[in-house]
Amino acid sequence: MIIAQGITKKYGKLVANDNIDLSVGSGELAVLLGPNGAGKSTLIKSICGLLRFEGLITIGGHENHTVEAKRLLGYVPEFPVLYPMLTVSEHLEFVAKAYRLPAWEERAEQLLHQFEMDDKKMKLGKELSKGMQQKVSVCCALLPQPKAVIFDEPLVGLDPHGIRELKAVMWQLRDSGCALVVSTHMIESMEENWDVTYIMVKGRIERVCRREEIKTGQSLEDVYFDITEGHKREETPNE
Repeated sequence: MIIAQGITKKYGKLVANDNIDLSVGSGELAVLLGPNGAGKSTLIKSICGLLRFEGLITIGGHENHTVEAKRLLGYVPEFPVLYPMLTVSEHLEFVAKAYRLPAWEERAEQLLHQFEMDDKKMKLGKELSKGMQQKVSVCCALLPQPKAVIFDEPLVGLDPHGIRELKAVMWQLRDSGCALVVSTHMIESMEENWDVTYIMVKGRIERVCRREEIKTGQSLEDVYFDITEGHKREETPNE
């Protein structure tokens, strides 16, 4: 569903993404891990068509900048950006009209109820807390019922109930055949259900790991630190 081939993105002399390949199939949840500055957000923004890059990215067989691809893809950014003078309901209406969604009101109501936002419908964007803004961002991304969804640090700022509900939504989306990419620093939060993990270090994919490859008793966190701390040791000269 999501295929990235040879993705390279440079900011002047800085190579943020260096010849990256990534593939996420329908019904698959991919976790994107890496320390700060590894290039995760750059890769995500490239997939979503927000940055120019070298290489090829397709969504459901369509190049990612096309209308067909954008109709298939939902995106929840790390920092939600709402219109300050639109209400929560108006944000959902705006998305519905942009995607020309028929009979969208019932699904919008279901999403708001699921994230305990029923009483926030008439709140302006500027009146919402960071966690509430994040919930609105998730609802807007899921309203068109995308076939692929990218979450960039989706759990940051959410309360415990919001975290539980969003994780449940992720599992439901995957079980329904949606392709998911989740970039996060909260590794333990993704231990339950993941299929493939891409570990990035300094703009490159250092390891692609599938769940069945994990040794008995080994956690995703263990794999992450084996890769990232091992990389640091290689760069540190012997005293």
